[in-house]
Formats: sequence, structure tokens, C-alpha cells
Amino acid sequence: MSATAGQAQSERDLADRLGFKPGQVVQEFGFDDDVDEGLRASIAELTGEELVDEDYDGDVDAALLWWRSDEEGDLTDALMDVVTTIADGGTILVLTPKAGRELHVSPSDVAEAAGTSGLSQTSAVSVGADWSGTRLVVPKR
Repeated sequence: MSATAGQAQSERDLADRLGFKPGQVVQEFGFDDDVDEGLRASIAELTGEELVDEDYDGDVDAALLWWRSDEEGDLTDALMDVVTTIADGGTILVLTPKAGRELHVSPSDVAEAAGTSGLSQTSAVSVGADWSGTRLVVPKR
């Protein structure tokens, strides 16, 4: 396997490990120039769909929420807004800078906001060198 093919497989494995599935529509919130492009590419590769932005008004199966400290506002409010866009049983991956990085968000802050928003936390994962992810599930209504 070539290095390029190996890298593509590794990226696809990351999206698979995070619970994304082929055919899913994934909406992205909080995009900026510091996001992990490898993660974005892996999700697009696995789902077969480009990520849609915050202005998308169709049905989505999952969301990425890039969140950097309290400077962005209230995480609970942001999660409540994201929940309205996702199908029942869908997932939200909250991505925060890792500990020791600028604008780090404590995992306990994410867990508290998730609970207040009525979401269930299923896993925490390392995503690249700079980001941590917390996978949340939207309950069936």
C-alpha cells in the first residue's frame, strides 16, 4: 500500500472510529482556520458527502461543533441550537482544543453542557494533535 493510500485509509478509519457512516449528512459549526483538516477530509471520505455549513437548512444525521473556551459564548446554548438541526438518534461531536492548548475547554464543562441540553455523552476521543472530541447522542423524541 502506498503512503498516500495508507494515509487515506487512516483518515477513513478515524471517521469510522468516531461513528460516522456512509451516506450521512454532517453539518459543521464553529469552522475556523484552526480546525483539523484531516478529520474533515476523513468524514467526507467515509460519508461520501461534503460537510455542510451552519446555513444548511436540510435534514442532517450528525454535527461537528468546534468549540474554543467560553469566549465563543455559552456551550449549552450552542448545543441547544445544534440539536434542532439533527435527526432523532443523531450525534454531535464536540471538538475542543486539547489540554495545554490555547482556548482549552474542560471535559467537565462539555459534560455539564451536554447534560443540561438533554444529550447523552457516549465517548471521548483524541482527534489529531490539537483537538479532543466528545461524542454526544441526541435522544429520540
